[in-house]
Amino acid sequence: MLLEDKVVLVSGGTAGVGASVARAAARAGASVAVTGRRREPGEKVAAELRELGAAALYRPCDVADPAQVRAAVDSVVAEFGRVDGLVNAAGLTDRGSLVDTTPELFDRQIAINLKGPFFAMQAVVQDMLRRGAPGSIVNIGSEAAHGGAPVLAPYVAAKAGLAGLTKNAAHAHRFDRIRINQLNIGWTDTEGEDLTQRRFHGAGDDWRERAAERLPAGRLADPDEIAGMVVLLLSDRSGVVTGSVLDWDQAVIGAHD
Repeated sequence: MLLEDKVVLVSGGTAGVGASVARAAARAGASVAVTGRRREPGEKVAAELRELGAAALYRPCDVADPAQVRAAVDSVVAEFGRVDGLVNAAGLTDRGSLVDTTPELFDRQIAINLKGPFFAMQAVVQDMLRRGAPGSIVNIGSEAAHGGAPVLAPYVAAKAGLAGLTKNAAHAHRFDRIRINQLNIGWTDTEGEDLTQRRFHGAGDDWRERAAERLPAGRLADPDEIAGMVVLLLSDRSGVVTGSVLDWDQAVIGAHD
């Protein structure tokens, strides 16, 4: 029960890694709020969390719109009285290289993967400061922030920016006892990744098996495994750690054969 009596807000908690984090937080004793653009899956996740015994709610939110982010955080504070932990898990992985990315795609990548987390953190930290209370924030980054594939140019720009933001905010609020860390995840088996592989890479039903053949563990990462690490970082069990950007992947960044 690492998060017993805590209130956790999971941005992008309606699917994929975010939904796994929401379930793990509920099992760890937290009251959980999830946000996302799609109401039906959001309400479904909230219902699952209540079946696990947690107080839970869904709030609609497009993280690309700071006004919606602020409204969602304010609504959670009004319902639960506070936010003790924030997880920024909403993300966009649409493909684009340096030479073919449109301004519209670039802006959308920055809006979802960088601006959204920025203003979610702003709203949550302001609440923590008003209460004079400690807190913990975990941003879901990507190992692509180290450079990534050519088809991920605007995504890499946004995730690299998020890593810098994580360190800046952690430094700024370390004496407020607000810990802010980032988990850079690698190739993960989610419904969103399945859609991405089919839409952008023409993948068939066997794409997971083909990918597994090229990976050291013989499989993609599991969202539930990531969720366990996120809960640890949210909790007091992670001690004084703040400003860390942790690579959570099968690849060893910087190593070469």
